[in-house]
Amino acid sequence: MARHASDSDTVRRQNRGLVLEALRLTGPLPRTQLAAQTGLSHATITAITQDMVAQNLLRDLPAERPEGKGRGRPAVDVGFNRAAAYVALVEVDVNRTRLSLVDYGGTLVDRIESANDPDTFRQAPAPEYLATRIDQLRSRNPVEAANLRRVAISLQGILDRNGTGLKWSPITHLAGHDIGGSLSHRFGIPVSLHKRGRLLAEGTRWLDPDLRDASVATVFVGSTVAMGITFRGEILGRSDEGATEFGHMNHVPEGALCRCGMRGCVEAYAADYGVLRTAYSVPDHHAPAATVPPAQYEGLISRAYQGDRAVTHAFNLAGRAIGFGLNRLMAVFDPAHIVVVGPGARAFPFMQTEIEAALAASLVCRVNGTPEIRTHLDESEPIFRGLTMKTLHEVDQTEFAVLPAVEAR
Repeated sequence: MARHASDSDTVRRQNRGLVLEALRLTGPLPRTQLAAQTGLSHATITAITQDMVAQNLLRDLPAERPEGKGRGRPAVDVGFNRAAAYVALVEVDVNRTRLSLVDYGGTLVDRIESANDPDTFRQAPAPEYLATRIDQLRSRNPVEAANLRRVAISLQGILDRNGTGLKWSPITHLAGHDIGGSLSHRFGIPVSLHKRGRLLAEGTRWLDPDLRDASVATVFVGSTVAMGITFRGEILGRSDEGATEFGHMNHVPEGALCRCGMRGCVEAYAADYGVLRTAYSVPDHHAPAATVPPAQYEGLISRAYQGDRAVTHAFNLAGRAIGFGLNRLMAVFDPAHIVVVGPGARAFPFMQTEIEAALAASLVCRVNGTPEIRTHLDESEPIFRGLTMKTLHEVDQTEFAVLPAVEAR
């Protein structure tokens, strides 16, 4: 009898999880379409949605009528109750820290942004610095803060095996702290850390429906060079604790000095500091700039469009480094699409020829053809979208899919 009850609970949780996942994927749906989307019977969908409406997780929403169809019973969609939960999303990179408060429906409620410099995390250790800003976000939104369920943090670098801190980061003084454990203890809610490259892959899938089930390599070009990979819609690579670093793939043995301390990395040629160093003919063994102000990088891109040969050459070399990094990738992974995102996507015309030439030198590309290359100019959106959807999915599956049923009255 206990086994039967346990099996019934498992099936119920799985079905609730399917409903939440379908709504997360498509947005509000009528119950009939929700049944088709999940493969569950209409009776099961009705029971589950009534239960979750009673638990204030979902709401019945008036559906938009097709033009000219105004008679009969009003159509009703099922959608998320936006006030059911809130999550705080933190994005930390070389140049900035951005905090966003997002409701259960995925809508942005509030946002705080501050600039980072080489001394930011020297003056205040990362857990203290981030806690102060999360407190600021909470104080500005006291009603929503009372129902804060998660904090999720996007970081640049290599996570430790526990997934609570960084073993290394291009952001000075950020590594070596128990960020997740410290913040979770302080706020009493789960805190998760995520590699930015994996979020790029996740976010790109959500932003472009054509890529949702495709094999894609998403390359970020800007303050760093990073990559996320999906294989037929599934995120590839080691776990979030793993050390997959496309930007630190070797491009030229004993070549240009990288921020990581190694020589010849793809990033040492293709990140903003690499382009800056080449454009001004600074010897490549000189220490790279700790940060490059976004305005300065944008200025380099503008100069390239104006025909500045030195800057154009610097972006050509950046494209060559990225291209041969992708060439090596093609030996083990054959994506159908390559998506270039980040500030560097605006300089893609000056990198394109070198990237395509390097890909054409790959045996796989000669046989199967070159992957389609797309650009996405808003570098922040894929990371934010990936972090949003990943975090809300965790709330769905770990907290709300497992809630006990509401007793029938």
